[in-house]
Amino acid sequence: MAEDNLNTEPVPAPRWFIDLDWYRQNARSFPTLVRDCLCPRCRERLEKGRLSEAKLVASLRDCCSQAPDFISGELPILTGVFRILLAGGNEPLELTEISRRLGERLGGEGYRASVEVLSRLLKDEHYYGIRPAPD
Repeated sequence: MAEDNLNTEPVPAPRWFIDLDWYRQNARSFPTLVRDCLCPRCRERLEKGRLSEAKLVASLRDCCSQAPDFISGELPILTGVFRILLAGGNEPLELTEISRRLGERLGGEGYRASVEVLSRLLKDEHYYGIRPAPD
């Protein structure tokens, strides 16, 4: 009997990020969506002049995400995921890492951000442009 050639290497878990191209393809405005995430100082900078998407992400990572209320239990879970990705500079993350970071920020409410819940929510996400990162 011939031995089957089975690939037993584990399949890497998808990593997720905010696809900024998705905003252009769907006629959405990334600056408008992140405006509510900005601290007052960064919001003022945005209103005074047009900030590039890269500068917005950097401001959110370096400044706004440092505020204790940047992610709170009052926010919907997808909003929390969006903010976790912004706080990390939009570097692609696996769901396990998103879940861990969100759980830390929610102060023990990690059950709301389990990998299973996040997987179901992100599967059909059509508001924030959160997509699997290309390999």
